[in-house]
Amino acid sequence: MGKYIIAGNWKMNKLPSETYDFVKEVAEATKGAECEVVCCTPYVCLAPAVEAAKGTHVKIGAENLHFEDSGAFTGEVSADMLADLGVDYVIIGHSERRAYNNETDETVNKKIVKALSKGLIPIVCVGESLEEREAGITMDLISIQIKKAFAGVPAEDAVKVVVAYEPIWAIGTGRTATDDQAEEVCCGIRHMLSDLYDEAAAKAVTIQYGGSMNAKNCAGLLAKENIDGGLIGGASLKAPDFATIVAAAK
Repeated sequence: MGKYIIAGNWKMNKLPSETYDFVKEVAEATKGAECEVVCCTPYVCLAPAVEAAKGTHVKIGAENLHFEDSGAFTGEVSADMLADLGVDYVIIGHSERRAYNNETDETVNKKIVKALSKGLIPIVCVGESLEEREAGITMDLISIQIKKAFAGVPAEDAVKVVVAYEPIWAIGTGRTATDDQAEEVCCGIRHMLSDLYDEAAAKAVTIQYGGSMNAKNCAGLLAKENIDGGLIGGASLKAPDFATIVAAAK
């Protein structure tokens, strides 16, 4: 199956002045990890995060990028800028950016293609709202998101993409999908990828669960066959909690 990856999504938290020491704390707390450990930070925290991660097992990710290389895009950051800093990962299409920043399936696809072309590893987020789940269209919606996200991405690149299933109704709410609900959707995503590519490619893709995964519920979620890690929000802001989740990913 896909490589286990536990990635923290700091969102709009932590100051640049706090970042170096916190990444060092994460590195120490997760020493000996049997999975990839990633801290995805705000743009202003990336430079000290990369510096702190040097010589450790921790990788650094950004929370977004633009799909153009350069130009009149005030406030945006390009893949080249991230790569030049030494960033390894980038989150694409998080539901908060879809909701607040007009992110669409089409821009998600463009960003994935751009990230891959620059050697960055995309963590692409998919998920449904509570209304969509209650209407019974979860898998229909996610199928569209997956197909559009991977449009034009060849199999040799598709296996580098990380997919994060994040039910919108469980993000920051304290409400978490049950282990079986999360596994059902992550298994479905793997079948979708198998249909788009082949079984070998689908097995190689890392599929994470996100949506209020924390130190208390991580073991059951990460024990599921098709869940290869987590995209962690609030729990990634406390090194001991984050380390507990990392320890559960084996």
